[in-house]
Amino acid sequence: MSKIRVECGDITRLRVDAVVNAANSGLRGGGGVDGAIHRAGGPSILQECDAIRYRQGCCPTGEAVITGAGDMPSKHVIHTVGPVWRGGQSDEASLLANCYRNSLDLAMKHGLRTVAFPCISTGVFGYPPEQAAPLALHAVRDFCARHPDAVDEVIFCVFSRADEALYVELLKD
Repeated sequence: MSKIRVECGDITRLRVDAVVNAANSGLRGGGGVDGAIHRAGGPSILQECDAIRYRQGCCPTGEAVITGAGDMPSKHVIHTVGPVWRGGQSDEASLLANCYRNSLDLAMKHGLRTVAFPCISTGVFGYPPEQAAPLALHAVRDFCARHPDAVDEVIFCVFSRADEALYVELLKD
């Protein structure tokens, strides 16, 4: 059974098999977590993203792709594109759940045992954290229940104390 926990801190410093990047569809780097991962990992991540984009085009919302982690202590980066919040009427919940499922599926396919997620879509994409967090936990718990031997540990690496409190409370259930 997979262990699920929350940690408040900098996802780029975690020693895990994979960190998940809240990417944009162009895989070009940006602000927030995406920018931090590209800065910490160095140019090799962008080079690999460019190769992916050349091969398949943009990464659709809810989908995921994998690269190396460059200069970060993790081994890989799983880039997933979360939905932009449009009031909840544009299939945002399903797309966000797909981010978590597809990221874990990619981790499983690559034999990655420890995975760290940021709060996908809750920054500039505007998804309300109080709606995103339970959905994220449900998607991860569901994946781990269906694939009990896929991953050893999933970390929700949050950046704010408010998000930490939210996830800690939800993990009690």
